[in-house]
Amino acid sequence: MSTYVLVPGMCHGAWCFDDLAASLRAAGHHVLALTLTGVAERSHLLRGAVNLDTHITDVLATLDNDTAADDDLILVGHSYGGMVITGVADRIPDRVDSLVFLDAVVPHDGEACWDLVNDEERQWYVAVDDTGFGVPPMAFFDDRATSHPLATVLQPLRLTGDLNRFRQRVFVYALDWPGDSPLRPSYERVRDDPAWAVHELDGKHNLMRDRPEDLLRILGEVSL
Repeated sequence: MSTYVLVPGMCHGAWCFDDLAASLRAAGHHVLALTLTGVAERSHLLRGAVNLDTHITDVLATLDNDTAADDDLILVGHSYGGMVITGVADRIPDRVDSLVFLDAVVPHDGEACWDLVNDEERQWYVAVDDTGFGVPPMAFFDDRATSHPLATVLQPLRLTGDLNRFRQRVFVYALDWPGDSPLRPSYERVRDDPAWAVHELDGKHNLMRDRPEDLLRILGEVSL
């Protein structure tokens, strides 16, 4: 079976994937769900010194230390996690089979998360917490959510290749946003590209909660 690497979006920890991870494991897959440095239960770790490279290194270190992880990895990134999985795939392309962007940003070389979202999202980023280093969780987030290191959404991602070298590139778009989705630019970037599999689900941004059965089906198809 496959190894799925699940990377959360801003302010969230590995727990946002608990139900999805359990379903994937029940189907026989190996699953690694991560909490990134400076976030959630790891929020005490040097938030002011954490950038996008830190989060990419988090994933690479986890893979280096997991003897059960195979060399046909399926990287799954939710929201901001699209930045992270793209950086990881670029650094270990020989180990990555496919990438799945769950209502996530899809960066090109030299782009930061800041560049890929709308003005409303950017206003949230710069409404920092009292430390000046963290983007505070929104009021409707899970109670376990914490501020997210601001530098991670400002640092440009440097890539040596493009995503076309991987077997599958999948984008799952959430249709039920209260206004204009900040992920629309990324969705429109790949929507008409025949090299991408694009799915639209009638759910809110947290598709793991809103459309778990559809999401499990889509992820299962990626491993075939």
